[in-house]
Amino acid sequence: MSYGTDAVAAEESSTNEAISATVAGVSILTVMLGLTTLFRWTNPTGKLAGVALFDLFGLVFAMVGVGVGVLGVASYAGLFDTSPDRSAGLVTGGLFGLVGTAAAGLFASQTLGFGLLGWLAVALVGGAATAVATVLPREDLGSTVPAAALALLVGVVVLGDVITPSWRWSPEGFAVGIGGDIAIPVLAVFVGLVTAWSAAKAYDGFGTQGRQTGAYMLVSLNALGMLGVLLLVISFVFDKGWAPATRGIEFGLFTAPVFWIDLPFFDQYVVIEAPGIRFHWPFTMTGYTLSPDEVNGIFAAVVGTFWVVAGAVAFAVPLGVGAAVFLTEYAEQGGFTRVVEIATNGLWSTPSIVYGLFGYAFLVPRLGNSTSLVAGILVLGFMLLPLVLITSREAIKTVPDEYRDASAALGVSQWETIRSVVLPAAMPGVITGVILGVGRIAGETAPLILVMAGGLRAPAPNVLGSFEFSLAPPFVTNEALMQSALALPYKVYALINTESLTQAWGAAFVLLLVVLTFYVVGVTTRIYFRRKLRQ
Repeated sequence: MSYGTDAVAAEESSTNEAISATVAGVSILTVMLGLTTLFRWTNPTGKLAGVALFDLFGLVFAMVGVGVGVLGVASYAGLFDTSPDRSAGLVTGGLFGLVGTAAAGLFASQTLGFGLLGWLAVALVGGAATAVATVLPREDLGSTVPAAALALLVGVVVLGDVITPSWRWSPEGFAVGIGGDIAIPVLAVFVGLVTAWSAAKAYDGFGTQGRQTGAYMLVSLNALGMLGVLLLVISFVFDKGWAPATRGIEFGLFTAPVFWIDLPFFDQYVVIEAPGIRFHWPFTMTGYTLSPDEVNGIFAAVVGTFWVVAGAVAFAVPLGVGAAVFLTEYAEQGGFTRVVEIATNGLWSTPSIVYGLFGYAFLVPRLGNSTSLVAGILVLGFMLLPLVLITSREAIKTVPDEYRDASAALGVSQWETIRSVVLPAAMPGVITGVILGVGRIAGETAPLILVMAGGLRAPAPNVLGSFEFSLAPPFVTNEALMQSALALPYKVYALINTESLTQAWGAAFVLLLVVLTFYVVGVTTRIYFRRKLRQ
């Protein structure tokens, strides 16, 4: 008899899991489709598999709504082997109550035309009713019926053409409006998240295990959503900037003379030739031009970005790592270190425009009273310094004390221990901080406008070729560092102001490549040090 009971329970469980997994999978796909539509990767007025996209959204909403409702009702009726709690909980009730409040308020104000007091009363009643309907029933009903009702309601609104791609909502008192091409993708993401969470709870039979699975589903979708948005942003910039940035690229093989040998008594040369590769990217290798027949390039901005970021890293990293070593290994842990920690955290969270104002008021008057490359380097270096210090301290703290004790037992001095043991072990964390910092400063615009930027025709800074040495102080000078320079973020800003949007997208594309290149170099370096530590 027990074998038959176990078989029936297993069959019920497998049916429940199959329906729950299907609903959760469709909900996840709905979230993804909503994000791609929101970012115009998918055309809101287009078709998918021969069905209009909005009609497809409506059908999917109705399907997942029915599916979630079936899961809850079947569990309540004992058709599935589940173990729900007595209530879905106050938190779940509060969240669904907020959704009910918003839905009832919008219906009363926008559809029925109620005034402030009228729609506010309807909103409060709707929210309270939704919260009660979530909290009072058993968990399987409280977690599924409100989610199913939400999905079905949105599905009916879409299928009934209440909201279409051309629909537009302009709330009274606001200067902006929301179109259907924005509202439905946003609703798709929201409804997909809610129904995926509800189906995940049902998958593991509600109760403690179901709540854990539902929370895991939301956290996973949040992480995937962040990655998806990042990829969509990158792909969007690539789509807009690829054509203007790659215009006129030429590459191929060619033969070129390497050197000539002058033979005596002969009026000729022996020419030694070798194959080579020719590559020309006009957008990044040419400068500013007004000629319609030539590519208006950003060479000066690319070079300026390289030098300002490289200079900021060279300025901030040694200071930040050195300060982290002192504060962690030498200074007594007390009031002084706590003050430094609070100060560095505050400096890292300071808006970039404040750094720009500091540079404009303090550095520029002391550096020739004009914008310059060295002022930009110092300002971005000050911005990078707090993060390098914070992450380097944390990385050094994570090095086990056993490393230091073992080194001291061998008679090695404290500085040799730090240099040979502690810093190599902390290097991956230090590099992580530098990567994060470079990713921030490479895209900064506001500080550079105030302290560094020149006009659109500013030449590329020839830093290496401008060093001059003398026997009189300051012994070494570099005119290129004291002149204004362009950087890619400012170049994008300036092109937008001149309404050269196509060129601006191309410059943004190159800026993204530069930032990604910095990240690749940093990640590669971090992997190298990690592998070296394992050897």
